[in-house]
Order: sequence, then structure tokens, then C-alpha cells
Amino acid sequence: METQEVYRGRLIDHIQLVVQDLAASQTFYTAIFDALNIPMGGTGDGFFWADELFVSTSNSEAAQGILTGRHHLAFQARDRAMVDAFYQAALAHGGRDNGAPGERGYHPGYYAAFVLDPDGNNIEAVYHGEANRSTPAVRITF
Repeated sequence: METQEVYRGRLIDHIQLVVQDLAASQTFYTAIFDALNIPMGGTGDGFFWADELFVSTSNSEAAQGILTGRHHLAFQARDRAMVDAFYQAALAHGGRDNGAPGERGYHPGYYAAFVLDPDGNNIEAVYHGEANRSTPAVRITF
């Protein structure tokens, strides 16, 4: 994998999930990323990636050490409709319901949906309500 340009400016640099069935996970994540308007980054030997998320098999070179348990990932959505689209895409592509779209009590305007991916990871899409950003991301080229 050769990356010449990345966008940074968020808290997390990258996350790697180790999964049992790479094809099932790729189908699931491709569908929810399409709903969230996040382009797939590419594939490699035993892994695929999008933005700062890498998903691999346990025998991938990138998956070293003892395998861990279930994880929670939350992806940002631009609006409530995008959260709804994420939820529907996830359920149609191997995800299981873990909390239908709706307001949550975390703060006013917190609208989210939760699904379990094919490996049982808790995946969320959240819209925090109206907000202004100074910039969508920082562009870095190598």
C-alpha cells in the first residue's frame, strides 16, 4: 500500500479491526461507507481500508499479538438521513440491530444508530446536530 495523500485533523490516526471473514466484513463496510459517503481506500494482502480504518484477517502481517474482543466505532454523519441510511445499509449487508436510529441522551441533538458488524463489533453512526467546522480536514501530502 502506497499512500501519497492523507487527511488528518481528527482525534484518531487509525484503527485496525481483526475479523474472521474478510469478504463478509468488506461487503458490510463497503455498504455502510457508501451510505455515509466515505470512499473505500483500497485493499492489500489480507486487508482493506477506508480513511483511518483498516480491517484485516488474523493471519495478516498487520495483525500481530493476541487477538482482542469486541470494539466500538462511531462514524460521523452529516445529518439524520445519513444515520438512517447507514442503519438500513448495515442491516441489508450482514449487520444486526443494536439500537435503531433515534435521539440519545448523551447531549441535546445526539442522533445515532447502532449495529453489530459480522464479527460482533458495535458500529455507530452519529449526527451531533447543527455545527460549524473551521475546515473538514487537514490535507497532508508526501
